[in-house]
Amino acid sequence: MSLRIAPSRARDEVPSATVERLPVYLHALDRLRASGIATVSSADLAERSGVTSAKLRKDLSHLGSFGTRGVGYDVEFLHRSIADWLGVHEPLGVVIVGLGNLGHALATYRGFAPGGFRIVGLVDVDPDVVGTDVPCGEHSLPVRPLADLAEVAASAQIGVIATPGSAAQDACDRLVAAGITHILSFAPRFLAVPSGVQVRAIDLGVELQILAFRQRQAAHEPGAVSA
Repeated sequence: MSLRIAPSRARDEVPSATVERLPVYLHALDRLRASGIATVSSADLAERSGVTSAKLRKDLSHLGSFGTRGVGYDVEFLHRSIADWLGVHEPLGVVIVGLGNLGHALATYRGFAPGGFRIVGLVDVDPDVVGTDVPCGEHSLPVRPLADLAEVAASAQIGVIATPGSAAQDACDRLVAAGITHILSFAPRFLAVPSGVQVRAIDLGVELQILAFRQRQAAHEPGAVSA
């Protein structure tokens, strides 16, 4: 069996919201494979992914034809198809700027390789950190000084910013100058970038504030039980 890409839906025509959910489906399928489950219904896979069955089926329809009525999806085939479509088997290089607690945790995270990413460079300004070796999966990398960022980024396609907010814009500018056009930022501030550069920002403080608001909101809903 092979993936059948719908002719009218090339990669750049698939809705961005669908693209953002595909890795979620892939992770759910990973867990099913690990459990030895060979087939899964759209309802079960949707529940494991936190979406509705209708949304799951619509998302997959953008990629091709999957599933058998009354049987469900072949877990191995669907996993392979989504992984191929996302390009998971073509690893991308990642450079991390900022090797504090968060940056170090990201560098040593073992979940990047299965997702199609390889840490190829680590950069920091702290003289006590520069020159140290950090284990990155099956290999170790030395932390390089900020002045070497352009050289380090030469083999990377994605930049990760894990610096304090005050240093984030400079790190971003240096990554862009080095040719990096896709950046993931954990810095608690807005980053200005030129046209053509994509930044995904994860501000942990903001995310916690959103959760706190929703928790308080739920606590004041009719029927809520107070502690």
